[in-house]
Amino acid sequence: STTIGMKLPSKTLPFVFLSLLIIGISFLAGTYVGYENRAGILKVSGLINKETPVTAQESLVDFSPFWDTWNAINEKYVPATNGATSSPQASSQEATTGEVTAQDKVWGAIQGLVDSLGDPYSVFLPPEDSEVFEENIQGNFGGVGMEIGMRDDTLTVITPIKDTPAERAGIEAGDKILKIGDTITADISLEDAVRLIRGEIGTEVVFTIVREGRKGPFDVAVKRAIITIPTIDTELRKDGVFVIQLYNFSGQSPRLFRESLREFVLSGSNKLILDLRGNPGGFLEAAVEISSWFLPAGKIIVTEDFGPGKEDLDIIYRSRGYDVFNENLKMAILVDKGSASAAEIMAGALAEHKVAVLVGDKTFGKGSVQELIKITQDTSLKLTVAHWRTPEGTLISKDGITPLHMVKMTDEDREKKKDPQLDKAVALLLSQ
Repeated sequence: STTIGMKLPSKTLPFVFLSLLIIGISFLAGTYVGYENRAGILKVSGLINKETPVTAQESLVDFSPFWDTWNAINEKYVPATNGATSSPQASSQEATTGEVTAQDKVWGAIQGLVDSLGDPYSVFLPPEDSEVFEENIQGNFGGVGMEIGMRDDTLTVITPIKDTPAERAGIEAGDKILKIGDTITADISLEDAVRLIRGEIGTEVVFTIVREGRKGPFDVAVKRAIITIPTIDTELRKDGVFVIQLYNFSGQSPRLFRESLREFVLSGSNKLILDLRGNPGGFLEAAVEISSWFLPAGKIIVTEDFGPGKEDLDIIYRSRGYDVFNENLKMAILVDKGSASAAEIMAGALAEHKVAVLVGDKTFGKGSVQELIKITQDTSLKLTVAHWRTPEGTLISKDGITPLHMVKMTDEDREKKKDPQLDKAVALLLSQ
């Protein structure tokens, strides 16, 4: 299965990273040759990979400022006397000694190259970060129980997970995280944020948050715990509307959703609400499988768009055609700013194929695909390689999904245990 937003792993090394390996070798050469002989290095205007031709623009790249900076650091830099290091890639041992190795500077240079893309989801993972990331995708971690992402260059809560410390502490989808503990999150990477949030079970982490509709920043303390992620809940309401609440698109979601659909059919109702609010996504396979219960065979669910000039690489994912419901099905899908990735894919597909009406708030807009590329044995590159488009061509990462019926949920609604979004969906179905 493919995880929405991530492909694992790849043996492909793009030109630029092969070039960086060449730069790494040149670093050693520069170290031994010394400052006086650097003129030969400064004449390099570009690096050519024999297997991948460079563009005209790349062939004119002047690397002399890089080497000037490298040699200036070697010649003149003096670390802080208290032993602190300015290198975010340095190991804990180096941080205590104030020493930054040549290899640390290589990792920093690569990270700077990736940062120049301006994409919060593309990041270079040096050894320590790479190990943490692999633990995360395997689920071997504890934490506070929330999905985070970048929105307008700000660390943002996609959604708190149901029945986790984050939800119980009052964290909400859309909260902007200004600080994690004493660390300001401006310009922080997602991986660094995750590292700060993780910690020993039972310990506390404090978030400084800004929330829409609330004046000024405020602190929320959350106690770390082992996180168990729920998948699905069902309810047959007294008014005859059947509600399926899907919390994520995990590996077991298709099986559980199939059982929930059977429960819906046996209930005798023809009015279905699929609640995808706070659903951060998951596996592409799960999104395609679940969407296929509502669409004829061959209908487009989503297109994986690899960008201009790469149209021949685009992949179209189509319905498998289970399509067990007829026109008597009345369906609404609830979404909000915590609905992301696979949730947006399914909501967009069923809405654009006129199977369901969307109710709620605009979705998060996480529509990019990252590939994990091994750079060395213990380092990786998480790189955005494609974007998701709805059947009608909406770029999810740019626009998100906007419901036909926009209904906001206020703090007052939450305090009074009201749900105007669900109420609106119910009213629409009962009126048909």
